[in-house]
Amino acid sequence: MIERKSGIYNGRNKSSAYKDLVWTVATSSDTSLGIKGQTKLTLDTIQDNLVELGSDKTKIVSAQVYIADMNSKPSMDSVWCEWFGDNSQHWPQRACLGVALEGDVLIEVTVTAVR
Repeated sequence: MIERKSGIYNGRNKSSAYKDLVWTVATSSDTSLGIKGQTKLTLDTIQDNLVELGSDKTKIVSAQVYIADMNSKPSMDSVWCEWFGDNSQHWPQRACLGVALEGDVLIEVTVTAVR
């Protein structure tokens, strides 16, 4: 009954779904970019992962954003807002936390969506 989509890392999947709920997580595929570039790539991967399980970004209900430097939050927010657009009916509930991320990863995003 649980659907799981494997990613590139051992011991964890990139996405899971159960009934009408979908969970996914992503980081940037190019960690040489700054926060804006990494945010865009991360969000695009989130969208791809959601579509793979029958959902999309307009159906995200909750998001957690982990960034390596809280001083970069305004730059991340600008990409976030552009990606989600102006329709407030498509905006999820969101928390943003400053955390230590591995290597050159500047952002990691995890979401819950419906399908």
